[in-house]
Amino acid sequence: MSDILSNPPAGVSVHPVAGRIGAEIRGIRLAPDLPEATRAFIRAAWLKYKVVFFRGQDHLDDARQEALVTLFGDQAVPHPTARIKDGTAYVLELDSRHGGRANSWHTDVTFVDAYPQASILRGVVIPEAGGDTVWANTHTAYTDLSPELRELVDRLWAVHSNEYDYAARKPEADAESLRRYHEVFTSTVYETEHPVVHVHPETGERHLLLGHFVKRLVGLPTSDGQHLFNLLQSHVTRLENTVRWRWQPGDVAVWDNRATQHYAVDDYGQAHRVVRRVTVDGSVPVATDGRRSRTLSKAVRNTGAANEGSASREAAAA
Repeated sequence: MSDILSNPPAGVSVHPVAGRIGAEIRGIRLAPDLPEATRAFIRAAWLKYKVVFFRGQDHLDDARQEALVTLFGDQAVPHPTARIKDGTAYVLELDSRHGGRANSWHTDVTFVDAYPQASILRGVVIPEAGGDTVWANTHTAYTDLSPELRELVDRLWAVHSNEYDYAARKPEADAESLRRYHEVFTSTVYETEHPVVHVHPETGERHLLLGHFVKRLVGLPTSDGQHLFNLLQSHVTRLENTVRWRWQPGDVAVWDNRATQHYAVDDYGQAHRVVRRVTVDGSVPVATDGRRSRTLSKAVRNTGAANEGSASREAAAA
């Protein structure tokens, strides 16, 4: 990977944005048919920096954005419960005027077993001020732990679910938002057991697998599990462990969803913000002892609700 990054294609350069995570790649007009050397360079930078940014990709529309998945994986995957943008196969539109806001730390869709390996986010309408997104490096969060704590968390497992206490996380939510959350985002309820530490399938790095979809830590009393979860999350979200991106229309951010958490900053009031996301297929995480994540349950509550609303976008917003 270092050899590839030390020999960039002509006119291409990488510029780290923060010390531990994030880099801007310049000199590339994103397309699925890029030369193989350019594709390899993008992937190497993406794996190293966890999230990469591309300014000025105004040529992209929804279809061209969907086609970019071949740079990062085999195929796109739709969100399990959210409504897909009309006229597209995989695009999730996050519109602030229709519930597309989120302000909690998460890794995308960890309530399923083989959650996405990559997310491709495109800025469409960006507020004049505010609306940044922040990413955190879950590998350096792990390496920051003391050896004794790493030994403990290497053995822990957690249950992730899309059914969580929405009202507690969104105390300002009105009755209609709460109704939409239950009818749309939990139209199918998933519970999946993941290792708290998983081994990245490409880099071999160990990462903390947490975020707001964690429902409980397996084998621990609720209170103890919550305290431990809060401690581990605090390592993930330390400012030294993060990068913050100030969006411009036409920007594209691509993050390794196996190696990061992210947080969409809801600080832009009534200003309009629209971003569109495509996710790329992933694989089932593997624990340090070789065991794999497993689905505990999948229960359909309301088979038609996923086409009626947009509350699910809140939990997916970036």
